[in-house]
Amino acid sequence: MSGPARSRQAAYRLGLRAETRAALALRLKGWRILARRFRSNGGEIDLIARKGDTIAFVEVKARASRDAALLSITPHAQRRIAAAARAWRSQAAAPDSATFRFDAVLIVPRRWPEHIADAFRPPDI
Repeated sequence: MSGPARSRQAAYRLGLRAETRAALALRLKGWRILARRFRSNGGEIDLIARKGDTIAFVEVKARASRDAALLSITPHAQRRIAAAARAWRSQAAAPDSATFRFDAVLIVPRRWPEHIADAFRPPDI
């Protein structure tokens, strides 16, 4: 396997581990995971979670620092997540009373995953 392919594979595994840690942290806070790695034509959502009447579209970012993780949720990434959220909403049976928001879980070495509620609001939602 070549260098770039090995690098992509390592990044993929890191992402899976980060999402697993994020899902565990959310479950311990009382959230139910509705979907992992939801994909649509417009984008992908790492986790979709529900607690009560709140449904969160969760972006998981694993970086060396908290600031780097936050900065990696770019406007382009927000639009991609928003497009996938629209696709999920069009096919899911969410209750009329549901509140939707965009959360983030930051994964930083040697720290518990940090859940940020309402971390961003995509410009086109």
